Amino acid sequence: MTSTIPKVLIADKLSPRAVDIFKRRGIAVDIKTDLKPAELRAIVAGYDGLAVRSATKVTAEVLASATGLKVVGRAGIGVDTIDVTAATQRGVVVMNTPYGNSITTAEHAIALMFALARELPQADRSTQAGKWEKARFMGVELTGKTLGIVGCGNIGSIVAARALGLKMKVAAYDPFLSEERARHLGIEKVELDQLYARADFISLHTPLTDSTRNMIDKTALAKMKKGVRIINCARGGLIVEADLKAAILAGHVAGAALDVFPIEPATDSIFFGMSQVICTPHLGAATTEAQENVALQIAEQMSDFLLTGAVVNAVNMPAVSAEDAPKLKPYMKLAELLGSFAGQITEGGLEAVTIEFEGQAAQLNTKPVVAAALAGLFRPLLDSVNMVNAPYLARQRDIAVSEVRHERDSDYQTIVRLTVKTGRHSRVLAGTLFGGTRPRLVGIQDIQIEAELGPYMLFVRNRDKPGFIGNLGTTLGGAGVNIATFHLGRSAPGADALCLVEVDEPISDFVLDQVCALPNVVQVKALRF
Repeated sequence: MTSTIPKVLIADKLSPRAVDIFKRRGIAVDIKTDLKPAELRAIVAGYDGLAVRSATKVTAEVLASATGLKVVGRAGIGVDTIDVTAATQRGVVVMNTPYGNSITTAEHAIALMFALARELPQADRSTQAGKWEKARFMGVELTGKTLGIVGCGNIGSIVAARALGLKMKVAAYDPFLSEERARHLGIEKVELDQLYARADFISLHTPLTDSTRNMIDKTALAKMKKGVRIINCARGGLIVEADLKAAILAGHVAGAALDVFPIEPATDSIFFGMSQVICTPHLGAATTEAQENVALQIAEQMSDFLLTGAVVNAVNMPAVSAEDAPKLKPYMKLAELLGSFAGQITEGGLEAVTIEFEGQAAQLNTKPVVAAALAGLFRPLLDSVNMVNAPYLARQRDIAVSEVRHERDSDYQTIVRLTVKTGRHSRVLAGTLFGGTRPRLVGIQDIQIEAELGPYMLFVRNRDKPGFIGNLGTTLGGAGVNIATFHLGRSAPGADALCLVEVDEPISDFVLDQVCALPNVVQVKALRF
């Protein structure tokens, strides 16, 4: 990596044992915490590595000043305080520790559920004020109640296990949760509306993505059981705060316990002063054990990278050797695009993924290509997904992953085919490389369609009837949507057909609704790549 001794700046408080790891591995360390943005920008150029927690914001401006920086290590899972795009553009690796604080966060969610059920913070304040309001604090038991878990990944599954130990019933919604995995956990897999209707308590454990942002709004709240109690130890942006407050004041929601907020530090909130709401200052990972675990992990990961080039838990860099990188790079890009496409159009719990290689692709070291496809598949709904942890996420969710090499000839010199199986159907996508470097989609299901995938795409599945193309073009034109490319395919005259339209800007929900309302439309998705 570098002929001189690597140098790391620790900008947030980490365990002294983490500092010892850096020094023992032969890395120079400076500890300078509580730096203001201008102070960080003034000194960051002199370091190879930057170790942070959630307090330090690694912005595009900071990265622009970090001319010598090679790696940013986040002791924790969330990288929303790091401009990953800017880091990637500047060749800076961003690492995190996605599993070091899972138990701690899960335990905090359970603690908040107990506090909600028995109004413990309110009772404490009342009693310490010299009152004895025993009749006022009439709580509810957890035994026999239904806990709805939204997002049943690593943390959500731990919460489920603890809730089952409390003799609760557990229902979970997670697009990636298979029926087999649910049975293994001893919980019931349900659709989101079912969860809302049945749950006495709802605990959120989903990342903040375009599809989950503001998911708990007035529409979702109206579907919930009267008297429901909501716990959020995930991300503040999942809840429309004004809608939740209105539902609490109306008596539809009995209470809420919030550890996270859209803007942090949350020194002001519309929930402050409400007796039905418990607020904690993002304590999900705040235990001695968790802080120790993530600090030691990030110190080891950063040391490995700076000394040997090994990459673990990078959110923006594939685990690929230097000699394989040039020939694998276009294939990994193709596989990631196919995965992203499948992830955005597939509905229902994933059960199996198959990646097939034909022609020149069959001669590759396919493991990183498979990992790229999985990363693209999971990324629309999960945060901190990369080529390193995507296979782990598949195993954790009991999603069967297989790869097949074919020696047979095909219409193209090289083919990568991705098949995604859910409980209801299978999706098949095929792609190739034009000129050996340019990814191109060449098939969806049994329909041939050649298309480059641009940043903003509209995917429409329709019945092949006269007038459809004209109606679609008129609708998009009337909405001021500029079409860059237009690709069509069909299985047979009058049968199933597909349309892929590249547009210049993201398509609004209003335009999507208009397209959905057109005659002969079966499915519509706005895609981003």
